[in-house]
Amino acid sequence: MKILVPVKRVADPDNANKVKISADGTAVTTEGLSWDVNPFDLYAVEAAIRLTEHGQKKDRQGEVVVMTLGPAETVTQLRRCLAMGADRALRVEAEDAKLDSWVVARAIAKVYEKEKPDLVLMGKQVVDGDSNQVAQILARMLGLPQATFCATVATRPGEKSVEVAREVDGGILRMKVALPAIVSVDLRIIGERAVQNGITPADFKYPADNVRYTPLPMIKKAEKKPQETMTLAALGVDETTRVAYVGFTMPPVRKGGIKVDSVQTLVDKLKNVSRVI
Repeated sequence: MKILVPVKRVADPDNANKVKISADGTAVTTEGLSWDVNPFDLYAVEAAIRLTEHGQKKDRQGEVVVMTLGPAETVTQLRRCLAMGADRALRVEAEDAKLDSWVVARAIAKVYEKEKPDLVLMGKQVVDGDSNQVAQILARMLGLPQATFCATVATRPGEKSVEVAREVDGGILRMKVALPAIVSVDLRIIGERAVQNGITPADFKYPADNVRYTPLPMIKKAEKKPQETMTLAALGVDETTRVAYVGFTMPPVRKGGIKVDSVQTLVDKLKNVSRVI
């Protein structure tokens, strides 16, 4: 099986409280912040590797190709994915400020046509924009079946389908999707038995709720894996955006709490001041 995993670099979520807004209010500034792979995309990379390996023997049973859109510095994030176990990396030269969900989906669609993977596996959303649109737009563009918010995914050797458990408002929806397909995953996809491929024993347990660790030697070794760079123009991508940010404001500063002397006063404050009851 060949799996394409799109990833995006984001400001390290652990330092999200340090993000600031420019003086003119037209942009979010990230100076001084470190970058990392979007967490949901990391989960997708981990799931793709589990689908294409024998979990006990660590033998590869398929190919995982990771791709990203961004400047040259994003090679650092691609290298981490390669160190995890991805086989190849593709980078599409682009500026973050000139991307929206539609441009990203068009670029992935062009790479899909070039690579012809069996499955596109991606995170359900990115933690900076939180739009949760690319997987759905991509599926519509390519005319492929899709399954979003997947907590489990399973394949069987020789079968051209994938079985998933989707997290929906009413609980869990289990379905089978014909391949090729677009699948987006939630954080539960990295559960110890959330990914099954019919090769790794069904009772094998991966380390629970985490992606595999990539020490520096593995990252250095990953530099030797194939990495390709291309441009939006060379791919023939329409770079017209549909979304434009017109301004940003910080959330209002929370007022300090107060002490009340009785339950009656508390109820009065909640009803007439906070208006929560």
